[in-house]
Amino acid sequence: MDKPTRKFEWLIWGALVCTMVVIAVAFVLSEIQKRQARDVPLPLSYPLPDFTLTNQLGQMVSLRDLQGQVWIADIIFTRCPGACPLMTKRMKELQTALPDDAQVKLVTLTTDPEFDTPGVLKKYGERFGADPARWIFLTGTKKEIGRLALREGLKFFAEEVKPAERTSETDLYGHSTIFAIVDREGRMRGSFEYDEPETIRKVVAAVKKLLREK
Repeated sequence: MDKPTRKFEWLIWGALVCTMVVIAVAFVLSEIQKRQARDVPLPLSYPLPDFTLTNQLGQMVSLRDLQGQVWIADIIFTRCPGACPLMTKRMKELQTALPDDAQVKLVTLTTDPEFDTPGVLKKYGERFGADPARWIFLTGTKKEIGRLALREGLKFFAEEVKPAERTSETDLYGHSTIFAIVDREGRMRGSFEYDEPETIRKVVAAVKKLLREK
């Protein structure tokens, strides 16, 4: 057998081995992702109430507008000096971790609608690199925000701090520090504390699990 022929055969075998390695790695990663998804319990839960709120672009948003998409929600206020900026940074991590074309929306509600107008929320979102096509910031009346955010809806906690109890000018509200997960049918399915070490992995796994549901 001449040298060119032998060299060609080695190239063929090398390509086959590389292909087999790639397939094996892809299979292992797929199994790991499936196992991680199974580790995130997402029991069927209750449907959210309908709502009408305004996003950072001044557009009206209702529950119907989010139908067919999985969404991750939190609640903050833009003057918050504590957990809110950290929560928003984690939400940005989720925006980066999730595929651009996934049927997923990030939804941030405000506890401070008198101050957090659409324009204020738009600037706040831009500060953290929010893509308005994927990440919406919602404001409106306190009643309508409460309808979605509190008991009837996402089960967030949000309460104004009494003036006599405030520790600073921006110590205005106490609120939940969780990310809530909503399925494509508009049903609340679970929640995760924003600052736990595994939050990003768990939320991404939960989203992928919900996207696979029929």
